[in-house]
Amino acid sequence: MTTPNKVALVVGAQGVIGRNLVEHLASLDDWEVIGLSRRGGPSSGRVSHLAVDLLDAADARQKLAALTRVTHVFYAAYQDRPTWAELVPPNLAMLVHVVDAIEPVAEDLQHISLMQGYKVYGGHLGPFKTPARETDAAFMPPEFMHDQQRFLEQRQQHARWSWSAIRPAVVGGFALGNPMNLALAIAVYASISKELGLPLRFPGKPGAYHHLLEMTDAGLLARATVWATTESACANQAFNITNGDLFRWSEMWPAIARYFDMEVAPPLPLSLDSVMADKEPLWRTMIETHHLADHPYTDISSWRFADFVFSWDYDMFGDGSKARRFGFHEHIETQAMFTRLFDDFRRRNIIP
Repeated sequence: MTTPNKVALVVGAQGVIGRNLVEHLASLDDWEVIGLSRRGGPSSGRVSHLAVDLLDAADARQKLAALTRVTHVFYAAYQDRPTWAELVPPNLAMLVHVVDAIEPVAEDLQHISLMQGYKVYGGHLGPFKTPARETDAAFMPPEFMHDQQRFLEQRQQHARWSWSAIRPAVVGGFALGNPMNLALAIAVYASISKELGLPLRFPGKPGAYHHLLEMTDAGLLARATVWATTESACANQAFNITNGDLFRWSEMWPAIARYFDMEVAPPLPLSLDSVMADKEPLWRTMIETHHLADHPYTDISSWRFADFVFSWDYDMFGDGSKARRFGFHEHIETQAMFTRLFDDFRRRNIIP
């Protein structure tokens, strides 16, 4: 076995993105992995975990002071807030605190990878130019992803390390207690609907059922992120990373219903954040009836994020050709991704 010569610091290691990054890096012989999160986690083999409050600059400096061997930082942390303006201070501060703490002590720091998304293009604000490209102009703030990238660009000018910005679409993967897990939200919504003897109705805006969008498999994203981090041509570049196919919910929703052996009824706009709020007692009953893993209802619920995605009554996709031009050619069929994720949720006894 190769002795690890690269040390990864994965910030946000318990999220959908960070968790898959840790798993992928741990599968590579030449990496040692340190995961940072608020909760921490068990350490094993070449993976260790630290619990850090990244909003506390002093705690970050204290906990990261011993990480002198870190060579690569993968930043995928996120703190949710009610408004776009309120998102800026905590999400910028966490990145600044990590860099301020690690840069002085990690003498061989080579690269900082910043995880972004289509908010960079204003996709969350309403109809925007598609396909979105990495060269598209910025827009009126507030937008924390712009602030984060600008911070790295300015900091890097006099640094020995380089940076990259990775821009996935909606990410499909496994993580519990994550506010942005669309695949798990769909699986739980379908399971509860079936338990109640209901058909599977698309709950989003009417126009969202027919517009084009795309997703990004968390495993593919992890491989692309490591590729961009270690490929010299990718230094100081941004990349859209997606599965490579487009779909409409009008085609995907019936396929999801077939997986759960359910009928499809016409779409009906629903706020999942509202209608699923009283379903915890039912879920507790389902845990007992179907012998499911005893996870808190809050840990398997991402209703607010699902409502957000299902509200996109406009096209939501980017141009992924830059990554291919630079050398990353992997792709995944999104329907197959959903099937694999649902199989995984069942294997973990999260859904019936």
